[in-house]
Order: sequence, then structure tokens, then C-alpha cells
Amino acid sequence: MKDRDAGTQSALVQSYVHSSEKQKALYKRTLLVVSISQIFGGAGLAAGVTVGALIAQQMLGTDAYAGLPTALFTLGSAGAAFSVGRLSQHFGRRAGLSAGFIIGGLGAIGVIIAAIINSILLLFASLLIYGAGSATNLQARYAGTDLANSKQRATAISMTMVFTTFGAVAGPNLVNVMGNIAESISVPSLAGPFILAAVAYILAGIVLFVLLRPEPLVIAKAIEAAKEDHHKSEDTDTYGHTYKRGIFVGATVMILTQIVMVAIMTMTPVHMNHHGHGLGTVGLVIGFHIGAMYLPSLFTGILVDKLGRTTMAIASGVTLLLAGLIAALAPGDSMTLLIIALSLLGLGWNLGLISGTALLVDSTETSIRAKTQGTVDVLIALSGAAGGALSGMIVAGSSFPILAVVGGLLSVLLIPVMIWYSRSKK
Repeated sequence: MKDRDAGTQSALVQSYVHSSEKQKALYKRTLLVVSISQIFGGAGLAAGVTVGALIAQQMLGTDAYAGLPTALFTLGSAGAAFSVGRLSQHFGRRAGLSAGFIIGGLGAIGVIIAAIINSILLLFASLLIYGAGSATNLQARYAGTDLANSKQRATAISMTMVFTTFGAVAGPNLVNVMGNIAESISVPSLAGPFILAAVAYILAGIVLFVLLRPEPLVIAKAIEAAKEDHHKSEDTDTYGHTYKRGIFVGATVMILTQIVMVAIMTMTPVHMNHHGHGLGTVGLVIGFHIGAMYLPSLFTGILVDKLGRTTMAIASGVTLLLAGLIAALAPGDSMTLLIIALSLLGLGWNLGLISGTALLVDSTETSIRAKTQGTVDVLIALSGAAGGALSGMIVAGSSFPILAVVGGLLSVLLIPVMIWYSRSKK
């Protein structure tokens, strides 16, 4: 029976290997399924971003550790990125992504229980688990690239990220609604968004588990294996060296943008709270920020494919610098300037993530792609955890404007990195 199933699976895979039309159809189907899951994933992600720091601030009674929730769920996402990458490499995207989202949903349920019983230890443990959803939401962008050619990759990445916008923008703007719902069932209002997160993440996992068939990564591996004979004469040493450089630079772009974005974003709700802004206003500003993280993606992907990875990575550094400077100079009571600053922060992250991801996909062979992507996403998550943890300490020791300036200046490092990479290819 197992041999028959294996034979049927092999025949199915081969039918795609030898049919460009079936490959195109599966590419489109994969983008659609992943995009649907990203709507739910975006909603789940928004809860921790919007109220995570406020829950910790309320429980601990100090700002110094308000960045810990972001640090914890990004640290949790690091472990999940590694696991999801390995699962995807061995069993396909469907297994890795669906498991990651469902585990993230369980973490959100843990946060709700922690808020009910006022347990800081359970809160921190649950935030680590909740981070699995964040890692999975980010790794889902790779699934659309498995069957894309080199001129489609950035656009494929951006397509899935565009759909994240719908959930990601809705999430923060439902803070008050979910808070009211939570209070109506005797749950603290700040835990309300995590009710939405739990449902959204679990639904995202179910969508992927049920609909992501046939497995795109398995098909892509088979296609690459069939083409191997045509590349045996290639200089593998030069090829490998070029690939490693591309992986390093792509990872650097994503790590730097993640540190800057997470550090400034994490302390913005706390900064606004100190200047008298209510939860609804905080949700609005974060909603604009998350919208800017994902909504420009379709155009970003096209620009990255047309203008090149280097140009758009440099644009990311310049945009993040502007975001840091405006956030630093904006009066604490100016919601308009904070919206502009956080929108630019989201846009700069978007430019860096898509250009860096495209560069990473360009530089990995299908046989090791998911594992390599998972490893790089671990580094991205750890950098985000560091940015989140240090942000609270920097603000407590100095001020939010100092944090914003430091973040903006750090992003400038992208420019020499990309100039070096561009010259090294010649």
C-alpha cells in the first residue's frame, strides 16, 4: 500500500516536472493559498505588536522592561523559524507553515490565561510560544517563490505580503472592540487582541494544511533535479562563493532593517501613552505602521525585480533614516508626525525585507533552500529580540528621541554594504 502511495506521489510530481503549464497553474494556486493564510496571519501578528508592551508595563509597573514582550515573542520566533525551516525542508511548506501558525495560536491562548490570573511568568512563557506565529507569518513569504523564476521572485514575495495587510491593519484597529469583548467575558481588556490572534493564527494553519497541495517545494526540488545534468560543467567553486556572498548580504539587509524597525516600533506605544494618547490612538498609529510594512509590497516587488536588489536595499536605509529622524523630532502629542514616522519605518522595513529576501532566494539552491531560509530567519528574529529588549532600556536610560536617532543612524550601514556587494559582483 505504501509503495502504491509512493508511486502515485512520484507520478504526480513528475507530471508537474514535465509540464510548464501545470507549473504555472500551481505557482498561481500556491500564491492564492498562501495569500489567504496571510490575511489571518497578519491579524494574529498585530496583537503582540499593539498591546504586548502595555500588558507588561501594567503587570510590572515600570517602563524599563516594557520591551521584553517584543523581545520574547521575537526570541520565540527565532526558535520557531529554525523548526519551521527544518520541517519545511524535510516535509514541505505545508507541514512547516501549518504547524507554526497553530503553535502560535496556542501561545496567544496562553497570554489570555496569563492576563486573567495575572501571572507574569506564564505571560513570558506564552509570548515565547506566540512568537511561532510571527516566524511562520514571515516564512510564508518564501512559499510563493519556490516555483517562481528569477524575474518573478520579488513580485511573488510581495504578493503574499500584500494580503497580510488586510489582517495586520484590521488587528490594531480592533483593539477597542476586542477589549470590550474581552471585558464582557471577564477577561482583562488588554488581552482582547490576543483572542483575535488565537483564532486568526489557528485559522491560518488550517487553511495551509487543507489547501496547500500539491506541495510546491517538493515540485521545485524535482524540477531542479531534472535540470542538474545541464549544469555539470559549471564552475561550482565560483558558483558557491557567489551564493555565499549573496546569502550573507541578503541576511545583513534583513537583520539591520529588523533591528531598527522593532526597536522604534516597540517603544512607540509606551511613548504615546506617556503623552496622554489613548489605546485607540495607539492602535491607529500602529495600524498605519503595519499597513506601511505590507501594503506597498506589490509595488516594492515589481521595483525590486525591475531596478534590482541593490538599489532598493539602499532605498530602505534612506527611508529608515528619515523615519528615525522624524520620530525623534516629533512632539509627543503630535499624532500626525508619529503616523508619518511610523509609516516610513514600516516602508523602510518593507523595502529591506523584500530586497533582502529576493537576494537570499537568488542565492540558494532548492535542495537546501528552506533550511537556509529558516536559519537566516533565526538571525532576523534574534536581532528583533535584541532590538526589542534594548529599546526599553535605552528609553529608560535616556529618551525615545535618542532611541529613534540611534535606529536611524544604524540603518545607514545598509548603504556601504550594498555598494560593496555591487562592486564585488563585477
